[in-house]
Amino acid sequence: MTGKDNAAESTRVERGAQNPPVIGVTRKEDDQNQPAIPEVLPILPVRDLVIFPRTVVPLTIRRPPALKLLDETLAHSKVIGLVTQLNDRENPAPEDLYNVGVAVKVLKLVRQSEGSVMIAVQALRRFAIRKIISTEPYIRAEVELLESITPPREDKEWEAAVKNLRETATRLMELTPDIPEQTRALMAGMDDPGQLADFLASNLNLEVAQKQYILGELDLKKRVRTVQLRVSSQLEIAELQQKLQQDVASQFTDAQRRAYLREQIKAIQRELGEEPEDAEEQIEQLRKRLEESHPPKEVMDQAERELRRLRAIPPASPEVSIIVNYLETIADLPWDKKSEDNLDLNQAQQILDRDHYDLEKVKRRLIEYLAVRKLNPQGRGPILCFLGPPGVGKTSLGQSIADALGRKFSRMSLGGIRDEAEIRGHRRTYIGAMPGRIIQELRRVGTKNPVMMLDEIDKLGADFRGDPASALLEVLDPRQNNSFVDRFLDVPFDLSQIIFIATANYMDPVPPALRDRMEVIDIPGYTEREKLEIARRYLVKRQLEENGLKPEQCEWTEAALTRIIEDYTREAGVRELERQIGAVCRAVAARVARGECERVTVTPEMVQEELGPPRYIRETRLKTNKPGVVTGLAYTPVGGEVLYIEAARYAGKGDITLTGQIGNVMRESAQAALSLVRTRVKELGIDADAFKNTDIHIHVPSGAVPKDGPSAGVAMFTAIASLFTDTPVRSDVAMTGEITLRGLVLPIGGLKEKSLAALRAGIEQVIIPKLNEKDLVDLPEEARTKLHFTLAENVDDVLAVALEKEPEPQPVHRWDWKG
Repeated sequence: MTGKDNAAESTRVERGAQNPPVIGVTRKEDDQNQPAIPEVLPILPVRDLVIFPRTVVPLTIRRPPALKLLDETLAHSKVIGLVTQLNDRENPAPEDLYNVGVAVKVLKLVRQSEGSVMIAVQALRRFAIRKIISTEPYIRAEVELLESITPPREDKEWEAAVKNLRETATRLMELTPDIPEQTRALMAGMDDPGQLADFLASNLNLEVAQKQYILGELDLKKRVRTVQLRVSSQLEIAELQQKLQQDVASQFTDAQRRAYLREQIKAIQRELGEEPEDAEEQIEQLRKRLEESHPPKEVMDQAERELRRLRAIPPASPEVSIIVNYLETIADLPWDKKSEDNLDLNQAQQILDRDHYDLEKVKRRLIEYLAVRKLNPQGRGPILCFLGPPGVGKTSLGQSIADALGRKFSRMSLGGIRDEAEIRGHRRTYIGAMPGRIIQELRRVGTKNPVMMLDEIDKLGADFRGDPASALLEVLDPRQNNSFVDRFLDVPFDLSQIIFIATANYMDPVPPALRDRMEVIDIPGYTEREKLEIARRYLVKRQLEENGLKPEQCEWTEAALTRIIEDYTREAGVRELERQIGAVCRAVAARVARGECERVTVTPEMVQEELGPPRYIRETRLKTNKPGVVTGLAYTPVGGEVLYIEAARYAGKGDITLTGQIGNVMRESAQAALSLVRTRVKELGIDADAFKNTDIHIHVPSGAVPKDGPSAGVAMFTAIASLFTDTPVRSDVAMTGEITLRGLVLPIGGLKEKSLAALRAGIEQVIIPKLNEKDLVDLPEEARTKLHFTLAENVDDVLAVALEKEPEPQPVHRWDWKG
């Protein structure tokens, strides 16, 4: 028995199912509202389908005569006749049709693709064909409406037959689980025996001839008896099936039931086109992969234990996917796979020189490592940290190092990571557990000795989930990382062959313990000459290629590159420089694409035309000398800058005012400078009472830029001393250094960047702490040759050089690279 009520499963008229999907029924009292049925009806032949009165059925029409019938008839009448074919002929003749059919009302028509039409029809009454009127373009016939012969109400046998039919059908529905609840409700609400018999007949699995016999039976008592026989027969079969299922189920053990269900799953997979995988076959494949990866013995023992667990648990258990994922991870790790190092030092040097300009300290360190590997192949990989401002090539240098060594390259961005499980992995007890990023990268690159870059290590965070920086302590310790244990793997893995390269802009956020494990290599900002060379060698070529230009179509002059460097960038690296070069190249590409020109030479004038007015105006040396104004030097994330410190005095109560967004450390330097001047009033020739009725204001332009640090102490001391001695400070002298209350000058950092800033500003002489003498060898040759450095041990050495009128000449240590 069927009870389909889904219109989506519409029956095709040309080749319909034996059980049409009845989507509704009508009540007996609705018959009064039905349209009149004419004596002559257009006949729509249907195949393998018998429709009973008071049912609503969807049909799909495709045959041309049937489509023409609908087009011509529905315009003036919604009633047509449906008659079942005796055979499967495509274009049936009248002799190919049964004699009894049903008149239907077309409720809805929907035109579909490929010339087909879907209609929903409501069956009204039975009819018999009396005479064929025409056969072209479709069959039209004269029909006679048929009336059912109903037994009298007082017939007890008839009443019992109807009751028995209803009970038998109800029992059959209970044993048929796929009968929709809507079908049960429809049958329960039927009071008319004829409608009940027709409804059941339309839903029984019967041959077309059997259904057609029921349709043509006008004696309602015989019709109910016929339907009763069919329903009872199907009920008997359903009860036998239920008994067999219960008998078999009672004999099933749990293991047999699981095996039976597994076979059903495999059958479903085959129906879906998915080849089922046997559990034993999967285990053997995993074992083979594990053996081919050659893990250490303790790792293989752990894998064998997991394989035994996998064999013991049911395939449907959630543990299966976790164990399989774990074993696949172990099998994919490069336990004994590694890249052979390129130990040709000259070739490695050529690769490094090809990709990066300058950076001699970094290149020398890598060549030293290769030399050590050549002499000691079992040595550990170095753990380096490239420290420098953005855009100087720290990250790209890692790829060049991997190319020079002949190793795979892996990059991990640590910026914003707050969960230490990102490093050490998650325990397998958690849903969605996975290894840490390091193990994942090793699995991806497929070798145990890649060059692994830990980018932005100073941007690591920490919260309630742990501290990733602490998790890196073991990773970056060459004495411990040969047995690193990821929580997901829970077995040791040797990380000692990896070359770890971290990058950072600042070392202050890096914990001391982590900093202690890395060899820090400073990569300072580039000089203007270095930027010019980098632009000529790399940036221009790359931007020409990215913008579809050939070298002969766009030629850059050195003056144009210099204009961009000086007027449109203020950075230690070259990222903004490349962006500005790209902007000009795009403008050139637009001209070439329009056909305005075939060759363009980029000049400083064209740079200003395309990029607009200069964005930055660099500080230059002071044109006039005034008391209380000093040229200082500062280090910023984008390189060094010239910093002017201005001091003014006026009548007051001896207070000091500091402006210019000065930080706490710089404020303390100003207080120390004032105290130092007041302790040296006799040496400087200052009236001691001058401070009592005078207020001092120290200002550091630019006011919108935050400033901090102790290295401005020398400049503030000189500004106050110059102000109270009324002695101008030389405009060609810049200075940097921290001071103490004893007058000593302490060392500072960022000497290279500060020296380059002085060079750009046209400064000729720079005063630096004597303790920074060791750093002069790291300065660019351009700075060493053009600048004169004065090494100051105390503030007296500073005043001896800085003030135009020296209060008291002091011995000076003068340092000149030229000797």
